[in-house]
Amino acid sequence: MSENEPVEEDRRSVRIIGAPTDYGQDRRGVDMGPSAIRYGGLSQGLSEADVDSEDAGDLLVPRAEERDAEYRTPTEGKARFLRETEEVCSRLSNEVQESLADGHTPLVLGGDHSIAIGTISGSAADAEIGAIWFDAHGDLNTPTTSPSGNVHGMPLAALLGVKEWVGVDWANAPSLSPANVAIVGLRSLDDPEREILRNSEISAFTMSDIDEHGLDDVVEKARAVAGDGTDGYHVSLDLDWLDPTIAPGVGTPVRGGVDYREAHHAMEQVAEDGGMRSMELVEVNPTLDQHNETAELAVELAASAFGKRIL
Repeated sequence: MSENEPVEEDRRSVRIIGAPTDYGQDRRGVDMGPSAIRYGGLSQGLSEADVDSEDAGDLLVPRAEERDAEYRTPTEGKARFLRETEEVCSRLSNEVQESLADGHTPLVLGGDHSIAIGTISGSAADAEIGAIWFDAHGDLNTPTTSPSGNVHGMPLAALLGVKEWVGVDWANAPSLSPANVAIVGLRSLDDPEREILRNSEISAFTMSDIDEHGLDDVVEKARAVAGDGTDGYHVSLDLDWLDPTIAPGVGTPVRGGVDYREAHHAMEQVAEDGGMRSMELVEVNPTLDQHNETAELAVELAASAFGKRIL
């Protein structure tokens, strides 16, 4: 190669892993999220971001109707489909570890947000990582504080090793340090979650913070938190982070979320420093969607997070 010949940058390699589960919540349909996101043009979107992708297919997930929903933990708390969630997350963790070992960035398609326990535990298996949690909710409930017992409201608490998870062996070992976790876009919390946040090093940015300081500043701070002294960070993108007027196909919509351009800008910021180690897209529910627009938006945001630009 001559000195004047341009050197082509290494293309990022992404492995897509589907986790079609709706064990973590009451509303059915989110298990079809991986199919809807693929149908929304995921492979093409990643290609347009100059990313090489391979699809590992979906994990085999038994239907919820075939299982016993009720499960009481050793702390006497209630967590619905906890055994089933453990099965899925354990296999997902292995898939994520294998993807990273093979040189691929894992892109996990949910499914409900309980799958984050598997994604992040896999990503953190041989590294110190942070996390940016784009979500309307805190996901910091536990089996003893959750009003519903739905595990999709508990994954961050499990990953942080909140004490109420003691006795639930597979979720016991903390995968994240609170000092390296940033939640962006909060606007719906239960009282026990507020208590955890008040007494934790977690960086929590509400929609009011975004209004006051601007999304650019908030995401920059979140990246700094997640990347401080770590080997990279995980991006957990719950589509209910966006306002339901542009993302109607989610199970737990909350008004007052980010708009289309803000969401893209946030993902473009994520792509800037190359610190993202793994990513997941969760809570897309095609049965509540309109013309698959939420799944298509998930595709666009993933492409932006992996570097797609207009120019």
